[in-house]
Amino acid sequence: MTATCGAPAPTHSLRLGTIDRPCTHDPRNQAPMITPTKEPVGSATPDVTIIGANDSRQNRTREMQLIPEALARAHMHDRLREAQEGRQSARLIAARRMQRRAERASRRARRALAMAVMH
Repeated sequence: MTATCGAPAPTHSLRLGTIDRPCTHDPRNQAPMITPTKEPVGSATPDVTIIGANDSRQNRTREMQLIPEALARAHMHDRLREAQEGRQSARLIAARRMQRRAERASRRARRALAMAVMH
């Protein structure tokens, strides 16, 4: 059987899986990757075994389950930092307000003293 471009169409029984489209999505059923002989030894990662595939899959699901917790922790950290900045700015505003009040009281006291000395 030929396709429209004139090349024979691949049969489904001979089609091998690729990296993007593996034959199966279950890591336990996939064949381990074999490093080509052209690459120097140690340049690539070692062959993946079924145990490694299961461990990595369990690790992945554990990490996926911990993502909401990590997000909540990050949000809490942000809220705490914002609260600390808010408290710091409130203390600064209160300190400036008390400084102005003290300066006004000092001016009143000087004025009263000057009035007492002059009369």
